[in-house]
Parts: sequence; structure tokens; C-alpha cells
Amino acid sequence: MKKTMQSKAKKWVLSFTALVFLLPSSVLQTQEVRDSHRLSIARLKYSGGGDWYNDPSIIPNLAREINKRTTIRVNEEEAVVEIESPKLFQYPFLIMTGHGNIELSPQEVKRLRLYLTQGGFLYADDDYGMDKAFRREIKKVFPDKELVELPSSFPIYHCFYDLPHGLPKIHQHDGKPPQGFGIFDQGRLVVFYTYETNISDGWAAPDVHKDPPEKREAAFRMGTNIVAYALMN
Repeated sequence: MKKTMQSKAKKWVLSFTALVFLLPSSVLQTQEVRDSHRLSIARLKYSGGGDWYNDPSIIPNLAREINKRTTIRVNEEEAVVEIESPKLFQYPFLIMTGHGNIELSPQEVKRLRLYLTQGGFLYADDDYGMDKAFRREIKKVFPDKELVELPSSFPIYHCFYDLPHGLPKIHQHDGKPPQGFGIFDQGRLVVFYTYETNISDGWAAPDVHKDPPEKREAAFRMGTNIVAYALMN
């Protein structure tokens, strides 16, 4: 079972990386390539009572922007996956957000660790209220690792768009500076966690949060960087 999941993880990481960053954009315009090599961004459905489902427009909107801005081809329909789903390893990129509690079972802890150490990537965005639960549960996944703050010079802020000041501030929350944290496994960033900013809210439909255009642009630039970085590393 473990070897099968490792094989699947390595296969999709290699295929998406090769497709996106090695093939010329003219090749990516063919219908056959577009249909067979689209990245699906999956929203992580978790237990505990938190609203894992909030802002349903964020992933479709981010996908559309990535398709416009880059040669990465992304499915514009949101996928939803649970940690124990047989489909988990079909998705190289997971997004996790919400306002409330998160609870991972012992089985989910083990499987999420396997997913992340065998090629998967988790982007977690605190939508104001998720911080305490996320930190507690991710510590169960990696008890021997810490969430470390990434400096503004870290490549995730510069890999497609150059964000000279690092993580942008999208929403006020407690008025604190925005912070981006990471967990590394064997030198690879496997978890990226944003706090006091709420990047994903900036991807929602304009009438949801009524963010000004410059905030939405900053959010989409950061989102594009996150996906591009995850596929390259």
C-alpha cells in the first residue's frame, strides 16, 4: 500500500513539473495536452466543526487566474477530498482554510504525514479563527518539526511574481503583520501556512468581501506563486 501511494505521488509530481516548466507554451495550447495534464487543486475536508467549505468561489477563481497568467493548466472546478479518501494521492496540491476547529484522527494524522512526505503539498490559510486548531493538529502530523516563519527573501515570494515585501496583507484581522510559516521535510517545503492576512479571501468573488482591486491582485499574485512553487519543488 505504501509503495503504491509513493509511486502515485512521485508520478504526478514529476509529470506536472515537467509539463509546466519544461514544455514550450505553444505545445500547451493543444487540446489533447490541456485535457490530460490539468492540475486539480483540492480543498481539504476536515472534521472538528470548522467551516472547511467556506468561500466556494476561491479555488475556481484562483484556477482561472492561473490559467490566464501562466502556462500551468488548472481545472476550474473545485475538487474536495478527505484525508482518508482513496483519491487523496491524485491531488498534488491541497488547500485548507476556515474559521474554526480542526480534528484529525490518528489514522488521518498518519496518512497526511505520508501524503506530505511522499510529494504532496498543503497550503493552509487561516480565515481568522483557525490558528490554534491548525497549529495543534499539524504538530500531531509532524511532532518533531516546527512551523518556521519564512523570510521575505524566501523563493515562494519570488518564483513567478516578485513580491519584494514578502507575504501581502489582504484582510485586517487583528492588525498584526502578515506571517507565512513553513514545515520542511528533507529540505522540501511541504506545508505553507499563512496567518493574519487571509490570502484566499482575496480570491473570492468581488462582491463577497468587497476587497479593492489592488488587494485582489496581490492575493492572486501570491496564490499563483504558491502553486508554482509547490509544483517546482
